[in-house]
Amino acid sequence: MNRTLVKICGMTRPEDARLAAALGADMLGFIFHPGSPRCVAPEFPASLDHAVDLRGARKVGVFVNQSVDEILALMQAGGLDLAQLHGGQDEAFCRAIGPERVIKVLWPEKAASAEAFQAEVNSFAPYSRLLLADAGDGGGGHGRAIEGDTLAGATFPVPWLLAGGLTPETLPDMLRRFRPSGVDINSGVESAPGIKDATKLRAAFAAIQAARASKL
Repeated sequence: MNRTLVKICGMTRPEDARLAAALGADMLGFIFHPGSPRCVAPEFPASLDHAVDLRGARKVGVFVNQSVDEILALMQAGGLDLAQLHGGQDEAFCRAIGPERVIKVLWPEKAASAEAFQAEVNSFAPYSRLLLADAGDGGGGHGRAIEGDTLAGATFPVPWLLAGGLTPETLPDMLRRFRPSGVDINSGVESAPGIKDATKLRAAFAAIQAARASKL
C-alpha cells in the first residue's frame, strides 16, 4: 500500500464529518457502545448521506457487545459500510458479519508473547478486511499509545490500522516506528469527547501528509 489510510473515529456532529472528509479521511467511525460518551444512534450516520458530502469516505460502525443480528441491523439502519469489532468476537463471528466488512481489533499488549500475538493476527486475517492494533488489553478510547515491542515485530497478511494515543504530535514517531497501513484517530483530535477540534484535525492530516512525503 503506497498511501496511509486514515480513519477518524467517534463522529457525533455533521460538521466534524464534513471537515474530516474534506481533509481526506478514508473512513469515518460511529460508536454504538452505550458506555461511550461518543455513542450515537444509527439515524445519525444515515442522515449524513443527504446532509454532508462524505467524498467517498466509508462509514464504520464500532461495536462491542452486540450480537451478529444486532450489528447487521444497525449497519443497515445506519447505512454503514464496515463493522469494527471491539469485543471478544471470534473468527466465526467475523465470518457471520462478512469478512469483507470486518475491521477486527486486536491488543498486542494483551498477548502472552510476540508469537501468541502473531498467531492471533494470522487467525483473524482471513476473516477481516482490515485488522486494527490498539493499546491496552481491551476496549478503547483511553488515549494511550501502544507500548512494548510485540507489535513492532508482527507481520500482517492484510492491511492494518494503528490506534491509541495518536495526536498531531505523536503521529510522525508512531508511523515511523510501526509503519501501519493506516491510522485510527479519535481523542487525539478532540476538544471534548465526541467534539472534534478543527485545528487538531488539520494538524493531524498535515503530519500524515508530511510522513507520506518523507516515505517513512
